[in-house]
Amino acid sequence: MEDELLIKFLLRETNAEENSAVNEWLQSTAENPVYLASLERIWAESRNLLSKREVDIDAAWLKFKNKANTVKPNATIRLKPINSLARIAAVFVLAIGSWALYTIFKTQGYTDVKTNLQVRSQLLPDGSEITLNKFSHIEYANNFKNKRNIKLESGDVFFEVAKDKAKPFIIEIDKVTVEVVGTSFNIKHLKGLTEVVVETGIVKVSLGNATVLLHKGEKLVLEKGVNKLAKLPVNDELYNYYRSKLFIADQTPLPILVAILNEAYGGNVVVTGAAKELTITTTLPYEKSLDENLRTIIKTFDNLKLKRNQNEIILSY
Repeated sequence: MEDELLIKFLLRETNAEENSAVNEWLQSTAENPVYLASLERIWAESRNLLSKREVDIDAAWLKFKNKANTVKPNATIRLKPINSLARIAAVFVLAIGSWALYTIFKTQGYTDVKTNLQVRSQLLPDGSEITLNKFSHIEYANNFKNKRNIKLESGDVFFEVAKDKAKPFIIEIDKVTVEVVGTSFNIKHLKGLTEVVVETGIVKVSLGNATVLLHKGEKLVLEKGVNKLAKLPVNDELYNYYRSKLFIADQTPLPILVAILNEAYGGNVVVTGAAKELTITTTLPYEKSLDENLRTIIKTFDNLKLKRNQNEIILSY
């Protein structure tokens, strides 16, 4: 596996085909996840060396690209990984903080928090706690104790909000506003879809002049371009997989479970034909690979078949 492709993977620049290749590489030997973990550790250490001054992001990115073009392929971490890892560390340092596995920096009145390959918990200045899934991005106001405002740019975030009736906790997601006082809930904002799932308390969701109150066990799903707010019951716990480390399905339509697996593993699994009508009750460990969990799904049904077509996995019945 080329180092440059791994770098692109860390920076979320890979396409579906490249994601599949990296995931397959990670599962091919026990050494490969160790190598990727080494990159994570290198970044964690190199991040401490970065200065706190403002940087020219465009210039840093150009330097990073130029450096990445000089990186030689290195298939696995075997006899002499040190030179390769040092080279990657240099590339990461040139990338500055914007493309970190986990970064926090302040700009324009907000503190920016991003995750890449890691799920991360973050304690906010008011005592609230958030958990960010991989590849998530939020910004919170620098004067957060006085102004509890957050912008959710993209990703999947669980909020456990500290109670403060005098200072509402407000989250902005494009044209949608979520407001609470003290409660716990999950918000997913990916590919034009916004989903709010309430675990405790009451959450107010607003879009223009329309407002809806969500209670425990209720959710709202809003597609881009749709201006209607409607409450739905929460029928599964799949939204919680990145915290529970489990994919819990209870009479869940198979396509919904597969969509979550694709999201979690960066996979490209498609459900076709009569298989779309199947429902499944199972619990799959996140620590297992996509292939292992797919084998469990196949064994659940008598006639469900799995077929591989280049970078696509097809489930048919």
